[in-house]
Amino acid sequence: MRYAICFTPPASDPLSLVAANWLGRNVFSGDTMEPPAVRGLGIHEIAFHTAVPRRYGFHGVLKAPFHLSRDMPESQLLRDLMRFSGTFVPFQIPRIEVARLGNFYSLLPSRPCEQIQYLASAIVQEFDRFRAPLSEAEIERSDPDGLSAAQFSNLHRWGNPYVMEEFRFHMPVTGPVNAIDMPRIEPVLRTIFEPVLCEPVTVSNVALMIEEGTGGPFRVHSLHPMGKVSARKIA
Repeated sequence: MRYAICFTPPASDPLSLVAANWLGRNVFSGDTMEPPAVRGLGIHEIAFHTAVPRRYGFHGVLKAPFHLSRDMPESQLLRDLMRFSGTFVPFQIPRIEVARLGNFYSLLPSRPCEQIQYLASAIVQEFDRFRAPLSEAEIERSDPDGLSAAQFSNLHRWGNPYVMEEFRFHMPVTGPVNAIDMPRIEPVLRTIFEPVLCEPVTVSNVALMIEEGTGGPFRVHSLHPMGKVSARKIA
């Protein structure tokens, strides 16, 4: 089992509902969802292009998946995350948009958001003590030979190359997309998501996510409100 610390809107948020339908799975309940009917893109194509983000569920990672250290119980992680979240004031990302990041598509802030960058960096530092050391196989899967010097240093210090200055907040909505398919995929994504991206996205909680078995799907375990002192367990 692995854990991850992420942001995702509440289960009833329109963005969460649209994302769950598009990805084919609700990250809160784990329920399978029917894909949307869209012109020019079949349901099997949608299932193919959403296979990777469907496993992880709709989220923006703040601390990437990690195995819990043997001397750190889950109960301590929950207590510390509850306390930590309460020290941050909720904020808004003014605008989120569909954008290509490498060869996959995500929802990204249209402009850099210092608050989400700071929150992610603080979480990585605060909760690194809960992370079990990376195995040699995990290090190799990070392709260390293809990393920059800063990313390589991050991998060995924090267990993830893309933290601190290398971090870019994003909420994936596809896996890798072939260049020949991008002209068909991108307009569909804009049609589906732009109606629920008109308003700022409020970041008012931090989600603890868990992996259901080795290599299984992730789901939201609990939401930890920012500016409060309690966490709500997801049934």
